[in-house]
Amino acid sequence: MNNIETVFKAFVVRENDDGQITRSIENKSISDLPIGDVLIQVKFAGLNYKDALSASAHKGITKAFPHTPGVDASGIVRKSSSTDFIEGDEVMVTGYDLGMNTSGGFQEYIRVPSQWVLHKPAGLSLRETMILGTAGFTAALSLHKMELMGQTPEQGEILVTGATGGVGSMAIGILNAAGYRTIASTGSNQTNHLKSLGVTRIEDRSFANDDSGRPLLRSKWAGAIDTVGGNTLTTCVRACKKSGSVAACGLVASQNIDLTVYPFLLNGINLLGVDSAETSMALRRSLWTRLSNNWKIPTLEKYSTQISLDQLEEYLQLILAGKTTGRVVVVF
Repeated sequence: MNNIETVFKAFVVRENDDGQITRSIENKSISDLPIGDVLIQVKFAGLNYKDALSASAHKGITKAFPHTPGVDASGIVRKSSSTDFIEGDEVMVTGYDLGMNTSGGFQEYIRVPSQWVLHKPAGLSLRETMILGTAGFTAALSLHKMELMGQTPEQGEILVTGATGGVGSMAIGILNAAGYRTIASTGSNQTNHLKSLGVTRIEDRSFANDDSGRPLLRSKWAGAIDTVGGNTLTTCVRACKKSGSVAACGLVASQNIDLTVYPFLLNGINLLGVDSAETSMALRRSLWTRLSNNWKIPTLEKYSTQISLDQLEEYLQLILAGKTTGRVVVVF
C-alpha cells in the first residue's frame, strides 16, 4: 500500500469534557493509526462484552479517548516490516491490547505489532476465526486448563453457565466436538440455538445458582465453565464432583465470590482462572490448531449474526442488555 493517507471508515468513541459519551462512524487515514509493523485490512471483527464496556468509556478497559474498540479482527496484510508476514497473508489478532488502549478492530484498517498477529489456521475461514474470536479462544483455553488438571469426558457432564452468550455458546460447541456431554444453564429461551450446538440437556439458570448457603452441595456435574461469576461460580464449585475442575472466565453477574475451603480440601476441586488476553503465542497457535481440527465446531458458520459497521451501535446496546445470542460478527 503506497498511499499512506488512504481514507477509511472507523467506529469512534469520544468522551467530552463533561463526561458525555458519543459514538459515530468517522473517516480516518492510515497515518492516524498507532505505530506497528503490520498493517491489516480488516475483513471481519467479532463483538465482545469487553468492546461494549470500552464503547461505554469504562476506564478499567480503555483509559484514553477518542478510541476505536474491537478486541478481535481478521483480514489481509497490506504492509509489513516483519519477516514473519508478507503482503497478502490472511491473519488474525485476538486479545493483547487491541481494542483496549490500542485502536481496535471496528475499522477498516488496523496497525499492530507483529507479536500480536497470528496466521489464519488452514482449517478456518477468516469469518470463522471471528465467529470464534476471543469468546471461542477463551472457551478453548478453559477446556485446555481443565484437561491439564485431568478432566476427561468419562468423568461426566460439564456445566456451562451463561450458555447462550458468546463464550457459553462456543464452550458448548467445543466441548461437544471434544467428546464431552454438556449441561447448559441459561435464563434465555434460545433452546434451538443450544440444541444445534450439541448440548446434552438444558437447565434454567437457577439450577446453577444455589442460595442455601451450604458450603458443600450434592454433586451435579463433573466440571464447569462459568461465564457468570458471583453466586453462580460458587455454586459451580460447591456442586462439582470430586477432583473436577471449574474454569472461571466471566463476571457478568458479579466480581465477588463467597466460598469456604471445603470444596477444595474435601473434594479436591480445582478453581481455574482464565485470562485469554495475554496468552503466549505458542499456546495460542496450539489452541487455534485444535479449534480448526479436532475441536472444530462442525456447523460453526450458523452460530453468528452478521452485521455491518452501521449496525454496530444497535448491537452494542443489545450485548450490554444481555440480549444477543451466540456471536456477532462485523463484516467490512
